[in-house]
Amino acid sequence: MIDFSLLGFGQGGWGAWLLAGAVMTLVVTLCALFIGAVVGALVAAAKLSKRRLWRVVGDTYTTIFRGVPELLIIYLIYFGGSGAIGAFGNLFGNKGLSPPAFLVGAVGVGLISASYQAEVFRGSFMAVAAGEIEAARALGMSRLLRFRRIIVPQVWRFSLPGLGNVWQLSLKDSALISVTGLAELMRQSQVAAGSTHLYFTFYVAGGVLYLVLTALSDRAFGVAERRVARSFRGSLGRG
Repeated sequence: MIDFSLLGFGQGGWGAWLLAGAVMTLVVTLCALFIGAVVGALVAAAKLSKRRLWRVVGDTYTTIFRGVPELLIIYLIYFGGSGAIGAFGNLFGNKGLSPPAFLVGAVGVGLISASYQAEVFRGSFMAVAAGEIEAARALGMSRLLRFRRIIVPQVWRFSLPGLGNVWQLSLKDSALISVTGLAELMRQSQVAAGSTHLYFTFYVAGGVLYLVLTALSDRAFGVAERRVARSFRGSLGRG
């Protein structure tokens, strides 16, 4: 039987710890999505480049980060970063330095996210009508102005559903950061379960919180998609 008092916010309850872990999960996922957007845009540009070398670089990146297990990437960044920072610290007499768990998690999940966001951005760019770009060029728009007024709004419109899927993937991947000791939702569930020996109770509670985050994210992206669709209908004189 589940002792719900252990899930509460009173004395001896773990509710506050679990909610704090859920907030940490959201924060690290947001940072990872931002890192992934920046890196993913660069990778997408490389994959769309006319230069073969850049296309090879972009394809190699997405192949590696989509093909290697996510946990292995987290381990490589964590232990590789620890080795690099430790060696740097030894040069200045500071031993025992290690990368912050939050930074490792955000970068690790962000680089994984970038490999998927790159494909979303690439597909969205290819969906932009070539006639619109040609019309903007005929009107004398500079390359930067075409990028800002024509390409970016439409890529954002087409990529939003795909970015919603990438967000959900990153949200689940954030659970892997628990191996670095970061107090996100999975780690807090593990600590609570280990302290009380009620593994089923706290893992189910953690799963429910993940489902809540997922449901709220679905709703938020749904609202964003509808607003973007209305803005485009209005700009075309049909809203």
